[in-house]
Amino acid sequence: MQNKTLLLAIACLSLYSAQAQDSTERHPRFKLSVNYQSTLHYYGRTDSLKSAGFFPLAECWLTKDFYVNAAPVFVNNRAQSFEYAGTLATAGYQHISRKWITSIYATKPFYRSGSQLVQSALKAQGGASVSFLNKILNLTAGGDLKYSSRTDVGASAGIDHIVRIQLPKKQVLVIDPSAYAYAGTQNFTTTYYQKQPSLLPFGGTTQAVNQDVERFTILSYEFSVPFVYVHGPFMALLTPSYVLPQNLVTIDGRPDLSERGEAMFYATATVKWTFARH
Repeated sequence: MQNKTLLLAIACLSLYSAQAQDSTERHPRFKLSVNYQSTLHYYGRTDSLKSAGFFPLAECWLTKDFYVNAAPVFVNNRAQSFEYAGTLATAGYQHISRKWITSIYATKPFYRSGSQLVQSALKAQGGASVSFLNKILNLTAGGDLKYSSRTDVGASAGIDHIVRIQLPKKQVLVIDPSAYAYAGTQNFTTTYYQKQPSLLPFGGTTQAVNQDVERFTILSYEFSVPFVYVHGPFMALLTPSYVLPQNLVTIDGRPDLSERGEAMFYATATVKWTFARH
């Protein structure tokens, strides 16, 4: 899973939230949501079964800027029926103003032993992003570190345009067409064959040489149109998306060791309720 969808929802609602927040608002505040993603992927890379994901999310906002949350992840595919795959725990800082959104987070996955998710090797992830908001195009840039057997560096950049529609009875609909590019390091091993020199004028041997390779490259492009509906403490989010994975690592004759991925549509749906103290 990626945090981008939730960050987009925040960006969509930022102008509304800045107007709606009360300086006397009490904390901590609690939020519960139910989330569904039609295809779980990692920058367009999927498992062989193209699993869907269901994950309830519990959030505690200690202040208006600091939060912790936890989300158990359930996987559904033709071989598994909503099977528990692990839990993601996150702590973060997120400050929203009329012109800027600043976000810093750290995530610790607790995947079940034997999980077949594409990102199940991930041990921890931390990152930050900043968004500049304006009436024409919002600009977002971010970076992250992913820890597994090695450390991968990631970067992202995107644009979006918020359309806010005021509905009767203090209801709000937000539409946010968005385009993002994701880049990061890739670590893999390549093999080539080298002929060893011989003292004889003929002969010699050929030896396989394994070489570790690290490169920083584009991982995917993604286009989405989040629809966000808000009425009081209730929020509903629907995000149809199209992702194009780039620079898939493939090994000739070894599909089991190659990255699986293809351009695909998927959708994320969220229903959220905020519990406020008075």
